[in-house]
Order: sequence, then structure tokens, then C-alpha cells
Amino acid sequence: MHFNLSSYLVACFLLLSSLPVQVSAYFVVTSPGEGTVWHVGAANPITWSKGVMDGINSFDIEMNRMNGDGLHFLARNVPNTVHSLNVFLQDVPPGDDYFLLFVNSTHGVLHTTSKRFSVVSSDSGAAPDSNAPTVTISGAPNPSQAFATTYAAVPNGAPHDIGVPLLGMAALVFGGIFGVLCTL
Repeated sequence: MHFNLSSYLVACFLLLSSLPVQVSAYFVVTSPGEGTVWHVGAANPITWSKGVMDGINSFDIEMNRMNGDGLHFLARNVPNTVHSLNVFLQDVPPGDDYFLLFVNSTHGVLHTTSKRFSVVSSDSGAAPDSNAPTVTISGAPNPSQAFATTYAAVPNGAPHDIGVPLLGMAALVFGGIFGVLCTL
């Protein structure tokens, strides 16, 4: 049996170049963290950090309660340049089963979630971020209500998204030409 190294290398190169390339995503909610308590009648801070070239130009922030009460829609189209937001709670039911969702609600993509936190009825709490915008929510979660605030629309999908398919296509063309040259 004859072993042709160049054909083997071309086959390996074509196989590897056709595998999907995935960009590592980094999206972490830093506040509220585990054990955080939010206070009704106060502005409560949300902070997060995310990757720079992850293709997420904007996202929505929703507050969910696990006991079945549903969602509060906090902010829509939050630009990737914003890294904090204050949430002023009015008449929100107390509970220890709240968490935040950072999503692209248009496509149904969940980017990240916060740790579970509590909401209590009191007027004291953590100091809000003075540089962050503040949204106000009131009452029990209601998924039929609109977002508390909406930022200007930002197109989602980074310009570098086209690079991965083009790179794969270029690798296939190069591999084909390389294979032809090796067989000549």
C-alpha cells in the first residue's frame, strides 16, 4: 500500500479548516452576587463585565422571579458600552428567589444570568452607582408590561462576524490548490 503524505496532509488540513471556529465569550454579572439583598424604595446597582469582540453590541436586561410570578423587563437594547444600571424598586414583592437575565430577546439568546438575590421591604440598601442610569419598576412581575427603559437601537452582530466564514472558505480554496499542486 502506497502512503502519500501530501494527500494525507491536505485531507487533514481540509478537515480541520471545516470545523467551526468559536469565539470565547466572557459575560459576567458582578452585582447582584450571591447573598445580595435589594431594597424596595431604593436604587439597587447592577454591574457586569463582558468581552470586547464577542459580537454582542446590545442586549436586554430582565428580572425574573422563580416562584412563578414572571418577569420585570428592566432595559431594552442596552449598548455594550454601558456596564452598570441602577434599579429603583417600588412596591415589588419581597422574596429570596430573584435573578437577572441578560438576553437578546429578538433571537432568544441567553447571554448570562446573575446569581440569585433577595428583595426586602426596607428603605436602606447598597449605594447606587452615581454614573449609571436608573430605571424604576413597580408592582409584581408582569410579562405583558413594556420595558422600563429602552435605549436607541444598536445593530447586533459585530463586523468581524464575517471573518470566520471567509477564513474557512479561504482555507478550503488554499487547501484545494495545495492538493492539486502536490499531485502534479
